[in-house]
Amino acid sequence: MKVLKFGGSSLASATSIKLVIDIIKSEQHKLWVVVSASGKTTDNLIQLTELSLAKDESYKTELKLLEQHHIAICKELLPIAAQTSIIAFIKSSCNELEQLLDAIYWLEDLSPKTQDKIISYGELLSAQLLQKIASQEIDSVQYKDSRELIATDSKFTNAKVNFNKTNKNIADFQKQNTARVIISGGYISANKNQETTTLGRGGSDYSAAIYAAALDAEALEIWTDVSGLYAANPKLVKQAKPIANISYEEAMELSHFGAKVIYPPTIKPVLEKEIPIKIKNTFDAKAAGTLISNSSNGKRQTIKGISHVEGISLLTLEGLGMIGIHGISKRLFEVLANNHINIVLITQASSEHSICIAVAKESSQEAEQLINIAFKNEISEHLIQPISVEHNLAILAVVGDQMKSHQGVSGTLFSALGSNNINIRAIAQGASEKNISCVIKNDNVRKALNCIHAAFFEAHIKELNVFIAGVGNVGGKLVSQLQQQKAYLKEALNLNVKIVGIANSKQYYINENGLENSDWQANLSKQKVNSHVSYYDAIDALNKQNSIFVDVTANEEVANSYANLLRKSISVVACNKIACSSDYNEYKELKYLAKKYKASFLYETNVGAGLPIIKTVQNLISSGDQITEIQAVLSGSLNFIFNEYTDKSDFHKVVKQAQDEGYTEPDPRIDLSGKDVARKILILIREAGISLEFEAIENKSMLPKGSLEAKSVADFYTLIEKEETYFKALLTEANNKGARLKYVASYKDGKASVGLQFIPKDHPFYNLEGKDNIVSFYTNRYQDQPLIIKGAGAGADVTASGLFGDIIQIGSAN
Repeated sequence: MKVLKFGGSSLASATSIKLVIDIIKSEQHKLWVVVSASGKTTDNLIQLTELSLAKDESYKTELKLLEQHHIAICKELLPIAAQTSIIAFIKSSCNELEQLLDAIYWLEDLSPKTQDKIISYGELLSAQLLQKIASQEIDSVQYKDSRELIATDSKFTNAKVNFNKTNKNIADFQKQNTARVIISGGYISANKNQETTTLGRGGSDYSAAIYAAALDAEALEIWTDVSGLYAANPKLVKQAKPIANISYEEAMELSHFGAKVIYPPTIKPVLEKEIPIKIKNTFDAKAAGTLISNSSNGKRQTIKGISHVEGISLLTLEGLGMIGIHGISKRLFEVLANNHINIVLITQASSEHSICIAVAKESSQEAEQLINIAFKNEISEHLIQPISVEHNLAILAVVGDQMKSHQGVSGTLFSALGSNNINIRAIAQGASEKNISCVIKNDNVRKALNCIHAAFFEAHIKELNVFIAGVGNVGGKLVSQLQQQKAYLKEALNLNVKIVGIANSKQYYINENGLENSDWQANLSKQKVNSHVSYYDAIDALNKQNSIFVDVTANEEVANSYANLLRKSISVVACNKIACSSDYNEYKELKYLAKKYKASFLYETNVGAGLPIIKTVQNLISSGDQITEIQAVLSGSLNFIFNEYTDKSDFHKVVKQAQDEGYTEPDPRIDLSGKDVARKILILIREAGISLEFEAIENKSMLPKGSLEAKSVADFYTLIEKEETYFKALLTEANNKGARLKYVASYKDGKASVGLQFIPKDHPFYNLEGKDNIVSFYTNRYQDQPLIIKGAGAGADVTASGLFGDIIQIGSAN
């Protein structure tokens, strides 16, 4: 004998019922089939009672729709000759329902007894309908009303089962039963007066377990719309997979903390008789599902699953008057128990100074009042503080039988949460070590589940969620590089890099599943015009673990967002030089925030595009060296311009060429003014551990007076075109000296400057071609021969690769 239970989704339509019939037909055992109400019928019946109680006559229309739903299934699956009796039953049942609802409407009263009577029709209809349909294809199928077998007390809506009476009823019926398949409605039962009762939340599963235990069944199979019990909620954790094997205790822990596939009462009746439970998917019958048994920890995994319960309030009772006083806990728990308030988590400090309890939010106000009354004397004498209450919390539980024999589980758990800026309000762990529970904010549930799942289940694959601001030349190249290397990064570095958001100056587009396989440019262009602030709000609301914000703009507003992002443990990768070259205290604050909130703040591309200049400085300083002098050509765009500018070319045309090829900033005045170079040398000086402000850098501007006062980029080009004679004079002077024009940044003895210089042939900078950069570091260790870094210092591809490198560095960090 096997007991099969089918949930509401399995009976919601003619199509799904056909699948149920196929499953029953495939079984060779004797079967007891327990069914829930069809689809959303139970919810609909509850709604009918609410409408009638509110004197809303639309309950009649809604009842008619419920009747039509069942009749439509009947007509689709049964031949005409077999329809008459079942349609008559459906209509008579709905007539009875209407009479009950009319009484509620006129009397304006709904008792728990009447509610149970009304809701029971869902299971009565689905069970008899399924029996009629099954009889067309399967021999020896009988319907049996559960109210004739499952005996309970008279606590309507959540009745307590009389197991002695129930087991005898089932055994007596089974002795006389000759049918191969029995079909009964779940959830429903009856008291000693034969009045209808119901078994409360998860009642249909509970009914199935009651039958399985009473019949000493070989197995209990629960057929639903998912392929088993998942390691985490698959709606919140996309990577979650079904658990193949799990113990009763593990399943009960997970179900207690929110796993909705199965409820704790379901397990209890079969646990004593060690009857295995199989969770299967009606819509994918071949899927393995989950086996719940006495010793089915499978491969002895440390952690079997993660679950959570939202809508929790945390109540804290504390005060010096609690220390060493007997009976405080008893009084606290007693007052709640006497008022039927369930405590879902308890934690107490060893100092006895405080006790924290978690209750459902809807019980929190009553609990607060009751506790304050119970301890009013101590509160009035200031021995104990009035109860404090925190709302909008959730309990997250990590479950596994093997936790007690493995070290470091709690460390992994708390590290995963801490590194993602998820604050823990309370922690509880039983001596059995099967469960570690912690209380966090509701808003952090999705992030917490994902980062913990990654830590325990994803074969050390780390997911990085990337949000890019600025998708022009460099940003577009970065997207392409990340897409191209996605498979390699996953295979070689165990990094799953997902581009989740992109934004330009007017619009943003977010897809939490990643943009890699979508036409992101088209999707971005379709979005409404929004500010950068809206983009930050969207990133914050998404609350993804291991989030990285990549700034590929030159926008001050975007740079000003870094502090808030870091406070939310969102790492920042900046191509934008404004933040690191702003006020020195603000620069230091960003570094402090990154450290405090365990985020990364990386900006290698601030100097030298993809060249490892900043990392080199950091390594020198970390190893104890000291930089004494810097000589550098730090603008690939200016180097390109002065290398391309000859006596046969026009200066303004060369500048335009540099802009068109992506070497300059969108506004070339930033490059030509020397301001961009000044920012770069300032950043290097600061990375060397030296406090310096931007204003302290001497900028020997090479541009003629008035050219930087142009109102637009177009006006600027017009002005420098008129100054061609000035630029030709500079070029002629350089040629006459046998030198080349280079824009050089210098630092020595606490002084820094930037400006155009005539570089002689014997200087290392003379042969610097194209858009290359070069930096010479003189240090305590490199006194005679400088440490030199040279290479391409501008261009979309190399800059994007520098940003790419910073992203990978964040992903590779522990």
